Amino acid sequence: MERDQSTENNRREILRIATANFADKGFAGARVDEIAAATATSKRMIYYHFGSKEGLYRAVMREAYRGIRSAELDAGLEDMCPVAALERLTALTFDYHFHHPELVRLVMDENMRHGPHVGAVDEAKNDLVLPRTQALIDRGVAEGSFRAGLDPVDLHMTISALAFYFVSNRYTFRALFDVDLTSEAVAERRKAQVVETVRRYCLAL
Repeated sequence: MERDQSTENNRREILRIATANFADKGFAGARVDEIAAATATSKRMIYYHFGSKEGLYRAVMREAYRGIRSAELDAGLEDMCPVAALERLTALTFDYHFHHPELVRLVMDENMRHGPHVGAVDEAKNDLVLPRTQALIDRGVAEGSFRAGLDPVDLHMTISALAFYFVSNRYTFRALFDVDLTSEAVAERRKAQVVETVRRYCLAL
C-alpha cells in the first residue's frame, strides 16, 4: 500500500512539474530530461509512467481539463434556480481561468498546433459540458427566465471566451494600456461585468 501511494505521489509530482514546463515552453520547447531533472525521478521512470513525451503531454492536458470540469460538477448547479446557476457557472469559469493560467497557456499552445492531442483527453469529462449546458438552458426556458433559442455551444463559448481572454491577454494589456490583469481587484471587477454580460445574453425579454 505504501509503495502504491509512493508511486502515485511520484506520478503526481511529475505531472505538476510537467504542467508548468509545457505551459511555459509549449509542447515543442519542453524537454523530458529537464522535467526529470526538476523532479525526484528519472527520465526512464517518466517513460515508464507515461510511455512517451506525447503520453506525458496528454496526461497533463487531461488533468488540466479535469480540474475545471470537476469544479463545474462540484458546484451544485442543479440545486440552484437557473439564473443563479448561470451566474455561478460564469463566475466559477472566470475564477478557474484566473487562478489556473497554465490551463490557458496549454490550450493556446494546443490550438497553435491545430489540436493534435486534445481529442485524447476523453477521461476529463469534457463530453458532459454540452449536455449539462443544455439542461441548464432547458430549465431556464421552462420557467420563463431564459429566452428561447439559446444554443449550448454558443453559451459555453461565450462564457469560456470571456474568461479565457482576461488571462491570455494579460501581458499585452499591461504593455498597451497599463492595466494589471493579474490584480485581484481588477479581476473581481471584470468578473462582475462578465457575469452580468452572460446573464443579460440569456435572460428572456
